[in-house]
This record gives sequence, structure tokens and C-alpha cells, in this order.
Amino acid sequence: MAKKDTTRLVDLLVFGLTVFLIFCLIFESFVSLPNLVSWLGRWHPLVLHFPIVIVLVVALAALIGKQIKKQWLVVAVLSVLVTAITGFFLGTETSSKGQLLFWHQWLGASMAFLTVVWYWLYTHDIQNVYLLKGIQAGLILLVGFTGHYGGMVTHGEEFLALPKSNKLKKIPDNPLIYEHVVGQILENNCVACHNENKKKGDYLMTGMEQIIAGGKTGVAMISGKPEESEFIRRLRLPVEDKEHMPPEGKKPLSENEMQILERWIALGISDTLRLNHLGANETLATLVSNMMVPEDKERWNKLPKVDNVTLQNLTSNYVNVKRIENSSEALSVSVFLPPEYNSQLVLNLKPIAENIVELDLSGLPVGATEMDFVATCKNLELLEIDRTPVTDIEVEKLKALTKLRALKVYGSKITDAGLPIITELKSLKRLYIWDTKISEVALRKVAATKPELKIDTGINSELLEAFIKHDTLKKEN
Repeated sequence: MAKKDTTRLVDLLVFGLTVFLIFCLIFESFVSLPNLVSWLGRWHPLVLHFPIVIVLVVALAALIGKQIKKQWLVVAVLSVLVTAITGFFLGTETSSKGQLLFWHQWLGASMAFLTVVWYWLYTHDIQNVYLLKGIQAGLILLVGFTGHYGGMVTHGEEFLALPKSNKLKKIPDNPLIYEHVVGQILENNCVACHNENKKKGDYLMTGMEQIIAGGKTGVAMISGKPEESEFIRRLRLPVEDKEHMPPEGKKPLSENEMQILERWIALGISDTLRLNHLGANETLATLVSNMMVPEDKERWNKLPKVDNVTLQNLTSNYVNVKRIENSSEALSVSVFLPPEYNSQLVLNLKPIAENIVELDLSGLPVGATEMDFVATCKNLELLEIDRTPVTDIEVEKLKALTKLRALKVYGSKITDAGLPIITELKSLKRLYIWDTKISEVALRKVAATKPELKIDTGINSELLEAFIKHDTLKKEN
């Protein structure tokens, strides 16, 4: 008698939960849940793993012909119904459902209904093999698809996509600041949690208007006032702060990225602003230009292969050849002055010319022959020809070095005539150029027209004289 009462109670409970779930789905737009009931929905991510395991185990066992105990099926049907209902409760907290949440909810409900059908067939001893096998296979598929959509709702649409780099896509030469830079920063760091399918804090970040409007906390960005913008405030909070964005566990934005967003807001939150609209002294221009330079490994991954034997054969007492990084094809070469110098010491490096990224010829009696070789090092990024007899004529050959980022020419014979050739190198970011025949007027002109080029003119002459004058070390006789 007690067994029959328990069975009837379970049947009524299954029936009641099923009817309640159907009611919730049909009248969803009219449902307004009390706070306590809404809170129960937040248990959904915690309880959902149990029915997934139970349903999979029971369905797989039945599918391969194993005898299933009723108790296991009871646990499966009740747990999956409770999970579907708490999932519905949780879904009501979202003001508008995207496609991912819609499909996750209905697939989960379908999984619950199919489990109920299986339970009903079992309790009524209906042994239609094909129908039962179809239900069991269907449940296994539904577990997979429901879980997949749930994962995308929680972690973003590309959660199960193959791993890929979070770097910005290639930025065009004259980018739209919003579309090609700001938009990509937000896409990589924010949109996964602020999209149509997962709108945390009711903040949607898939369009210009929504980005500005903000969510529950109000307007996120105030044009011209980054310091008063809630969006920037949260980015700048300590990582351990619960309001910090992105949240704990997510990679924070880099300093360069945050400064770009701040300057973009300060300049009016424009979607038509281009890089060439910015003045030479505008900070945003420099920040964006920095992002347009690929990282070392990306720049060097197309360099030709060079084996270690070749490097060993080229290395001597006066030539040091080494890889910049382990297993990298990018090479750093330093040539030292021997007692009897011959240009062949440098020319012997021709077999690895395309691999040389850093070249130090400082202090050598470099002439046209060596500079002709330097011009063939098309991947050169750092060149040191300081304290050499290089003149404006040899400097002409630097035009071929389109990737040169740093140049040391202090202590050379370069004049004002050679300076424009150097400053026209588009990739050049750093120039060391004291103790030459270049006038201060020419240097000041370059500094004014190319503020992004950092020019190191050595120690200030007045400071140097003062240092020598007050030097307390006694000179040896």
C-alpha cells in the first residue's frame, strides 16, 4: 500500500511540475516573479549538472539494452523538470532574450518533456522498442545541444570554437578610430558578456548608441568627459574590486587600450573620426600607431630558416651572431673592431642578411661597401652605426630599410642634409643623434613636425660642463 502511495505521489509531482513548466512557457510574457522565486532561478547553473549526468547515464544504459530501475528514471525526470523550471526563472531576469537564450530554454524544456514521456511509457509498461530507442537517442542529442547553447549564453558564441588569438585584427593604414580600433577592443574584451544573448547589467555593447547609453547604472560614456564616465571608472578600478570590468578571471585591458578609450571619449565619441584627422601632437594618434605595430613573433614568423651550423661558422672573435629568442629565425649581430680591419668581416654576413633584425657596427670604419650590405638587410629594426665615419652619402642607403625602428648615429659625420632622409623612415621610432654636424635648429624642426619620433640628443652640454666642473675625483698623474 505504501509503495502504491509513493508511486502515486511521484506521478502527481511529475504531472504538476510538467503542467507548471508548460504554463510558464505559454504565459511567459505575463509572468512577474516574486523576488524569492527569482532568487531560486539563480540556482540553475548549480543544479543543472546533476540531471545532465543522470539523463546521460540512464539513456545510454537503456540504449545499449541494460535494465533500468524505476528509481533512476524517477530521479532523472524530477531533476530535469526542476532544472528546466529554475532555468525559466533565471531567464526572466533578462529584459530581452536573444536567439541563444531562446534556443537554450526551449531545448531544455523539450528535454524535460521527452523525459516525462519516457517516464509515462515506463510506468504504463509500454514496450515499443523503436519508440523507446528513439526517445533515448533524442535525449542524448538534446543534452548535447542544450548544453552547447547554455555554454554560449554563459561564455559567448565562440566558446567552443577553436582557440584563436585575442589580438586586434590588422588595422588599416588610415583607420576609423571607432570601427577599426575602439570597436575591436570592445569586441575582444567586453561583447562576450554584453550582447543580445547575454546582457550583463542590461548593458548592450554591440552598437554605438548602446555603448554610450549604458545599462542599469545609467549612461556609460559622457562625451568629452572620460573622468566622469562610468565605463572608464570601472576599467580603472583595482582588479580585486567587485565592480572592476572585465570581472575577475577575465584578462584586464592593457594600459594602451584603456588610454585609447579615454582619449576617444575625450575627443567626442565619434564614429567618423579617422587617424589622419588627428593632429601630430594628439596622444590618440600615437596610441593607435603603437597598436598598428605587430608583435615581435608576428613580425618574424616569415623570416627564412637558418640553421645553427651557419651561425656557428659566421661567429668569430670579432663577430657575434645569436638568435634573439630561442628557436627564432630573427638574428642579432654585433661586429667588433679587430687590430686589422677589412670590410669582408661585414660582407661575410650576406648569407643571413634577411634574418638580421639587430645590427651593431658601432666604432667600425664603415664606408660605402658596408652600407651597401646594410641596405640588403631588409628586415633590420635596430641599426647601430654610431662613432663611425658615416656621412650623408652613406645615409642615403638607409632608404631601403623600411622596417627600421631604432637608429644610433651619434658621433658620426651626418649633417643637416642627411637628417631628412632619416626622418622619412616611416617605421623609425627612436633616434640617437648627438655629437654630429646636425644643428639644433634642424633637430627642433624635426621634433615639432614628428612628435612621435623620440630623439635622444645625449646629455645636455650645460649639464655635462657642470658635472665636470664639480667632479671631486682626483685625476691620476
